[in-house]
Amino acid sequence: MEIRNIAIIAHVDHGKTTLTDAIMTQCGHGDEGSMDSNALEQERGITIYAKNTSIQYKGTKINIVDTPGHADFGSEVERVLRSIDTVLLVVDAQEGPMPQTRFVLKKSLELGLKPIVVINKIDKPAADPERAHEQVLELFFELGANEEQINFPTIYAIGRQGIAKKNISDDTKDLSALLDTIIEHVIPANSDTNISNNGSAAQVFNLAYDNFLGRMSICRVYGGKFVDGQSVFVKNNSGRTYAGKITKLFTFEGKQRVAVPEIVAGDIVMIAGMPEIFIGDTIVDTENGDVMPAIKIDEPTVSVDILVNNSPFAGREGKFVTGRQIRERLEKELEVNVGLRIDFSSNESFHVSGRGELHIAILLENMRRRRI
Repeated sequence: MEIRNIAIIAHVDHGKTTLTDAIMTQCGHGDEGSMDSNALEQERGITIYAKNTSIQYKGTKINIVDTPGHADFGSEVERVLRSIDTVLLVVDAQEGPMPQTRFVLKKSLELGLKPIVVINKIDKPAADPERAHEQVLELFFELGANEEQINFPTIYAIGRQGIAKKNISDDTKDLSALLDTIIEHVIPANSDTNISNNGSAAQVFNLAYDNFLGRMSICRVYGGKFVDGQSVFVKNNSGRTYAGKITKLFTFEGKQRVAVPEIVAGDIVMIAGMPEIFIGDTIVDTENGDVMPAIKIDEPTVSVDILVNNSPFAGREGKFVTGRQIRERLEKELEVNVGLRIDFSSNESFHVSGRGELHIAILLENMRRRRI
């Protein structure tokens, strides 16, 4: 089966998650709920964490990564872009390209990706799809896109109704036009195994946790294949290499993970069995296997100091209130929050740096809900 890997990127509120949910509904996964499944995401109405899903359309498996649109969570987008082959750039037909549109498109073009542009919300009263298309084209020129990238296919969509069309005048009832464009313009992922020319290789771009299997890595397989129970080596860019063993392999069907006996080049998968693995590490089948280039993330812009409550009301709220417990929680957050930087050198406080006020606010709210 051929595999296509795509990420959906856009400015906040331009309809990425709604479009992803509509694609899943058309392909038989509508009963699995919205991609924004986190409690904080549902309360605030925004996407905070990049999440994977998978559909099958006309005998092709399409792996989709839904990404945040808020600038504070740009690191979620940056680490995902290396694992996919094309992006769907979603643009509001009324608002046109916005600041985060420029940021995510710039990162995509720098990696050589050839975007598919989706002009969304064409049913809005003030929508002007032609103007939005012209503004997107101007943005491509401004960002130095090459000729192949500038000749992008354009789809016009109403994500909320699950409708997509290649021309505004087309009378369509579903998203087939978008899915057909993905199959037509995205190179099959499993046809390119030249990225790793030294055996099997996979790179971690996200982490998950299971109460029984422990830490699990979400990876893109770049070459060869891996089988359940196989002995492997994990390498990072600092030069460390250590041996490990795969205890379980999963692929995605919809939002659900499905255990499989082997995984192949091109697929986005989940691997269990390596408790010390981190985002950016490379899994190879031989000790002299190639290390994939590091995933580059922009530096933080906002800093705060977190310290133990020493006010007269200390101890009246929360369960985990000591410096050691706060440190443990922050260290765990660093494993998955790649845009975060924390200085543990001080005995008085922890210097936490993030990508913006909302980035820090979400961290603090998550800690508060864990009674820290």
